[in-house]
Amino acid sequence: MKPLVPFGPRIRSNEQRNIIQMRSTKEMLKDLHKEELFDYYATSQLLLVSLDGTVNPIALPAIYTSLDPSPDEKYLMLTSVHRPYSSIVSYKKFPKKVELWTIDGRFVREVCDLPLAEDIPVAANSVRKGKRLIRWRPDMPSMLYWVEAQDGGDSNIEVSPRDIVYMELAEPLNGEKPQVLLKLDLRYRNCYWCYGSFALVYEYWYKTRRTRTWVISPDLKNLRPQLLFDRSSEDAYSNPGSPVMCRTSTGTLVIAKIKRNCEGSYILLKGQGATPSGSTPFLDLFNVNTGEKERIWESDREKYYESILALMSYHPKCEVQLDHLKLLVSKESRRETTQYYLKIWPNKKQVQITNYPHPYPQLALLQKEIIRYQREDGVKLTATLYLPPGYSPSKDGPLPCLIWSYPGEFKSKEAAGQVRRSPKKFARISNNFPLLWLARGFAILADPTIPIIGEENEEANDRYIEQLVASAEAAVKEIIRRGVAHPDKIAVGGHSYGAFMTANLLAHAPHLFCCGIARSGAYNRTLTPFGFQREMRTLWEATDTYIKISPFMSANKIKKPILLIHGEDDSKVTTAMQSNQFYDALKGHGVPCRLVILPFEQHQYAARESIMHIIWETDRWLQRYCVNDSRNIKAMESSVDTFQSPTSAVLDREALAVNFTKISSLLFWCLLMTSKGQANKQGNAPLAVSMALARRITII
Repeated sequence: MKPLVPFGPRIRSNEQRNIIQMRSTKEMLKDLHKEELFDYYATSQLLLVSLDGTVNPIALPAIYTSLDPSPDEKYLMLTSVHRPYSSIVSYKKFPKKVELWTIDGRFVREVCDLPLAEDIPVAANSVRKGKRLIRWRPDMPSMLYWVEAQDGGDSNIEVSPRDIVYMELAEPLNGEKPQVLLKLDLRYRNCYWCYGSFALVYEYWYKTRRTRTWVISPDLKNLRPQLLFDRSSEDAYSNPGSPVMCRTSTGTLVIAKIKRNCEGSYILLKGQGATPSGSTPFLDLFNVNTGEKERIWESDREKYYESILALMSYHPKCEVQLDHLKLLVSKESRRETTQYYLKIWPNKKQVQITNYPHPYPQLALLQKEIIRYQREDGVKLTATLYLPPGYSPSKDGPLPCLIWSYPGEFKSKEAAGQVRRSPKKFARISNNFPLLWLARGFAILADPTIPIIGEENEEANDRYIEQLVASAEAAVKEIIRRGVAHPDKIAVGGHSYGAFMTANLLAHAPHLFCCGIARSGAYNRTLTPFGFQREMRTLWEATDTYIKISPFMSANKIKKPILLIHGEDDSKVTTAMQSNQFYDALKGHGVPCRLVILPFEQHQYAARESIMHIIWETDRWLQRYCVNDSRNIKAMESSVDTFQSPTSAVLDREALAVNFTKISSLLFWCLLMTSKGQANKQGNAPLAVSMALARRITII
């Protein structure tokens, strides 16, 4: 039990003058009682249970974070955390011990015991000191590999090499030192292995967006590493794809080695195939020795969007003849939901595996188009425009429109303007569910690109507001030009950083939008002083930028109605406090606003009750401030007091019987994807929250 009287004051001290910077976090171990609870609930004893019921303990009780058996099943790699804990970092940065044990419970050795990591710099590509990313080689019985930073984990330090990849047996011979596999000048990112003959190692540097791929021969020390690819990670058009993997007899994944005419130096690379006309997934036969590639398959360019999911051919050493290739493929179109097929070489015959019905037939004939337009500075932009079934701009006139987006950062205008989507993909309803409002007669502009560009040494966020408004103006101008959106009935919304975007647009571009919907946002960047998103400068290094881009600081400029929604238990930097304080600032300036706090919810919402209530709140907001339909609003509010106090907010079934009967099955599908509960399967069933939970829904 928590002591009724505190042991004493909570003390934090930095008399040693250590420089410790970290991004804002929540749910840390703030006192001794929380530490004791962590010990109590997280400590476990590992047991090996045989099929005959025999139980044998392995190792001592500890707070284990992972258990990884070696491919030959002789060893266990046990990772645990231990005291001293920290009140400012998560458990992932607590002191960490990695040990090797045999499967029968014999202690082998300690691989490492890393100290508390409170001092990792906030700069991108900074990492923990010491051994990290310790893994088993998937192509060997019991061989470990790991990475060690040579810059002390601080990406601000210039050093070469920056990372070294090592390899070592689980039980090395006396005096045997770890083998150096590769020295990297960028930060290690990933490695794919291919049964001893070679491995692909990826390195990356965030500031320049540079990524390189090396091929190494881990078991042939005399062969030097060969550089395969050196490119910008932002350049989607030049992405060569990733290797197709094969599952071994021990259950691990290695690169599939493809034999063609008895030659085995080929692998398969699969990719999204981004092009100016949209993504066309592909499969290339790649010669690792020469770098030559041949496209042996690509998705249909006319109607369907197909994608390679997995290799189904089996070989104990993962060596597959090209003519015996068998792949699992997904296939979809704008109006046909995803189905799964086997694609069999050499004739590329397709065998259909699934036959799923359309999840929401009411929207089977929706209209979808990838539109392209340009903002004032010449940056090319794209968006996905959805229109209701049967709608015609010339006959039906402009519609109310909901724009839903999320900004992104780029180092170049060229990369920002690339098309990274396909017009042939099926229109799915995600957790954000803006497509629901197609059934309400809305046009939906989904994911219009909002690039925030910082070329060369320029910091992107120094021109955040300018570029944000320019991108929004270009999107609004385009949908008005097409005649699909009424200029006075355009709403904007977003989740997380999209909520931050929404609030800024209402503050700095009020002429564009009639209202906004902001979910789980952070609105005061001075509360995230050590960086956010891809901003690596601190508040004290970029004070003007932090203040300028914080919509909290511009609350007096916001005049249009804004709906704020937040999870009460959001453990990200976007805590519910951000929405509470922003609401107070807006209310203090007379802004039409509404704040809904969802009980028990994290950054993403999961409960059926929460999702149903969000739909009701969003629809009410759009009907009132975008459509301006007083009849719908009156019907929705006839059985619920929308201004109840937090202690008396009780929403009954009739209160949430939202006028969505046309898309009830669509809502049910949305719930299946997002909730833990079970929705009512009857087509016209009312939408309801449980009474117990509804009493905790805070509506301000």
